[in-house]
Amino acid sequence: MSQVKSPRIDTKLMLEHSGRNRRSTLSWGAAVAIALASLIGTSFPSMAQEDFFPPSPLEIDETDPLLPTLIVDRPLSPQERRVLGAAVNELSLQGQTEFEQGNVLDAFDIWFREIRLRRVLGIQQEVPALGRVGAIAWNESQTTEVRLVTERLIEIEQQVLSREPVNYDLLLQIAESYQQLRARTQAAQLYEILLVQAQAENNLAVQEQSLRALGELHLAWFDYPQAAAAYRNLLVFVRSQGNKPAEVDALEQLAYIYDQGGEPAEAIATRRELVNIFERRQEITELPALKLAIANSFLELDRPDQAAPAFQEAFAISRSVQYYGYASEALQQLAELYEALERPQDALVVYRLLLDVGQQSYDYYIMMDAYDHIARIHRSRGAADQALAAYQRGLALAQQLSFRVDYFAAQIQSLTP
Repeated sequence: MSQVKSPRIDTKLMLEHSGRNRRSTLSWGAAVAIALASLIGTSFPSMAQEDFFPPSPLEIDETDPLLPTLIVDRPLSPQERRVLGAAVNELSLQGQTEFEQGNVLDAFDIWFREIRLRRVLGIQQEVPALGRVGAIAWNESQTTEVRLVTERLIEIEQQVLSREPVNYDLLLQIAESYQQLRARTQAAQLYEILLVQAQAENNLAVQEQSLRALGELHLAWFDYPQAAAAYRNLLVFVRSQGNKPAEVDALEQLAYIYDQGGEPAEAIATRRELVNIFERRQEITELPALKLAIANSFLELDRPDQAAPAFQEAFAISRSVQYYGYASEALQQLAELYEALERPQDALVVYRLLLDVGQQSYDYYIMMDAYDHIARIHRSRGAADQALAAYQRGLALAQQLSFRVDYFAAQIQSLTP
C-alpha cells in the first residue's frame, strides 16, 4: 500500500522541503570547494556543473513530502490525486497570503512548489498555474521568474505539438498563458500554428478563435497594422460562415482600430459597411453614432465638403430617433465648421436648430451656449441689437443654472449704451 501524506501544510515545512529556495542556490560542498580553490589556486574539473547551476525550481522534486510514497511505479490513484489536488490548492492560497503580506520571494517559492506538484497531476493543471503565477511575476518585475515560466511553457508547447491528435484546448490554454506573461511573440506564433492546423483539419471553431485571439493580442500591444490585418482575416472568415453577429463585431473592431491607427479613410469605409447592415435590418438606433463618427473622420481628412453633409445626416437621423445627445453634438460641430469656413449665416441657422434641440431635451446648458454663439456672430457682423437680445436670453438661462452669470452680465453691459 502506498502512503499518502495529509494535505495539511505548514509554511515552515513547505519552505524547508521546497528544494529550490533561491537563497541557498549552492550546495554546502560546492561552497567549500570554491573557497579552497580561491585559496590555493587549484581548479576542480571533476565538480559536477549542477553544483554551480542548480536545476530549475520548476523541475519536479521527487522528495517533496506531499507526494505519496509509491512501492512500484504506477499512476496515482483517484484518491491520491484528490488528496494531492487539495494540498496544491492550499499551497496556492498560502502563496497568495505570503504575497499579500509583502513576502514576495517566499510567495514565489511556494507557488513554484505548487506548480511542480501540479505537473504531477498533469499539464492541464500545470499550464493555468504557470499563466497565473507568470502574470504576477511580470507585474512585479520578477524577470527571472518570468523567464523560468516562459521556458516551461515553451517546453510544454513543444511536447503537445509533437503528439497526435492535436490537443487544441491545451494549446489555446498555453497561448493564453503566454498572453498573461506578455510573451507576445510566443503567443502570436502559437496562434498562427493553431490557425494553420485548424485550417488543414477544417476546424472552424479553432480557426475563428485563433483569428480573434490574434487580433486582440496585437490590439493589446497597440500594433494597429497587425491588429487590422487579423480582424480583416476574421471578417472574411465569419462572412464565409454567414455569422452576422460576428461580422458586425469584426467591423466595429476594425473601425476602432482604424481610428486609433490614424486611418480615417478606412474608418469611413468600414462604418459605411456597418450603416448598410443596420439599414437593411431596420436597426435605425444604431445609426446616429456611426453617422457622427463618419463626419468626424471627414474632418480628419480635411474634407469639409464631405463633413458638412455628414453632420447634417447625423443630426437628421439622431433627431428622428430622439437621440438628442448625438443630435446636439452633430449640430455643434457643424456650426463650428461653418464658423471656421467663415459662413456665419449658415452657422446661425445651425445654432437656431440647436436651440430647438435644447428645448426638446430640456438641456439649458446647450441653449445657453447656443445663445452665446449667436450673440457673438451678430456682434462680429455689427448687429448690436440682435447680439444684445441673444445675450439677454443667455443671461436668463445662466441665472437659472447659476452658471456664467457674470460673463453674460458683462457682455450685456458692454453693449448697453
